[in-house]
Amino acid sequence: MKRQIIKYRFVRFLVIALTIASITSSMQTHAENYWPSGISVESQAAIVMELETGTILFSKNDTDAHYPASITKIMTALLAIENCDMSETVVFSKAAVDQSLGGTSSIARDLGEEMTMEETLYGMMLESANECAYAIGEHVGGGDIQVFVDMMNQRAKELGCKNTHFANPNGLHDDNHYTCAYDMALIAQAAYKNPVFAKITGTRAYQIAPTNKHSDITYLNNHHAMLNSYKTTAYLYEYCVGGKTGFTDEANATLVTYAKKNGMTLICVVMDVDTVNQYVDTTNLFNYCFDNFATYNITSKDALGNVGATNKMGALGNNINLVELGDGMVILPRTASLQETELSVEPCKDPEDEQVVGIINYTYGNRKVGSAKLRYTKSDQNAYPFHNLTSEEGGSDVMYYRIDLKTILGVVFAVVFGIMLLVMLVKKTDEMATRLHRFRVERRDPNRGLHRIKHTKKRRRRRRK
Repeated sequence: MKRQIIKYRFVRFLVIALTIASITSSMQTHAENYWPSGISVESQAAIVMELETGTILFSKNDTDAHYPASITKIMTALLAIENCDMSETVVFSKAAVDQSLGGTSSIARDLGEEMTMEETLYGMMLESANECAYAIGEHVGGGDIQVFVDMMNQRAKELGCKNTHFANPNGLHDDNHYTCAYDMALIAQAAYKNPVFAKITGTRAYQIAPTNKHSDITYLNNHHAMLNSYKTTAYLYEYCVGGKTGFTDEANATLVTYAKKNGMTLICVVMDVDTVNQYVDTTNLFNYCFDNFATYNITSKDALGNVGATNKMGALGNNINLVELGDGMVILPRTASLQETELSVEPCKDPEDEQVVGIINYTYGNRKVGSAKLRYTKSDQNAYPFHNLTSEEGGSDVMYYRIDLKTILGVVFAVVFGIMLLVMLVKKTDEMATRLHRFRVERRDPNRGLHRIKHTKKRRRRRRK
């Protein structure tokens, strides 16, 4: 237990030391404040976010409030997946069925119709069925749609949304139902990290089995024209992996799209744009970002060694066996290099991983471009190398000493044992020298030895008295 405490305190020391080193690095690193911006779009608000790091690659009026229309259903899907089993039965109430009145998007469900949660989600995400969204909201909210709306707003707050207020689960117009491009990117990011959502949003076609109200199969097609050729092939985009469309007269066209290329997953949100231009803007933004940005994978082998030779961390040594760096990613303009980023260490705790003691953040031009977790480990394997690269490879050329707790304790023990052995040896030598001296004196004068014995007996008698 004591050893465990010592190790933990040492790791905390490392985090503090790294923080100090990062401050020094920040003062010494001068990243060129260049960020690609040579593109314009018709959309009144737009944003492109990298999925894994949350890095914003492009933004235009990204915190301005706009009506979201049916891209609202991404939040509805996220809450349903987080709170329900896909096999649960969803029953369509009158209030849910009424959502399809007036010619809105629908798959014509009937009062009392039953479908699984999975089928209902496909109906909502692919065909944008408003009655499916409402039925999901009632189901998750325990029969009370307002409970579900409150859950939507609470989840938006948890995700860090800045300008969002939901009033319903499907996006039909309400003056109090609004969000912004930045907030929708955060919601879309959280949703796509869920594999169930990622599968549904990337599905081009789906079949709902016959129900208690419909004896025939219900065929569904994804309406996102960059993913599926259901309506037109004019806007197909080979890297598109999912998304959600939206439109109302008040909102104009809105669109959320996911695209993957060269190990990078991007989220694009466009709002308040004329119909068809949502696809043009999104395609142009994706092409521009894929052409102008690149990913750098962060591993324990190069995380610190590649952050410039100005990081003077030599005193911390190499092969420190108490911490390791989890995999991470950095997104940078293609004109920049990892050596130009600035490194900072943020001590923190992770409720899902008690071994996490901090986060290493990377910034470039005052923008956060990536991060990785710093984890405490009991293992002697996968040691954390601070000086594993040569200076030519971007590592540090500073002299250093390896810090190894076992070695230090072993040396201390050996020194203490050696001192004790030396003291015992000296004491034994003194005793033998004293005896030898007495023996020689007594041989020369036997009476002196007898006199010493008598004198010793007299001293003992005086002590007793």
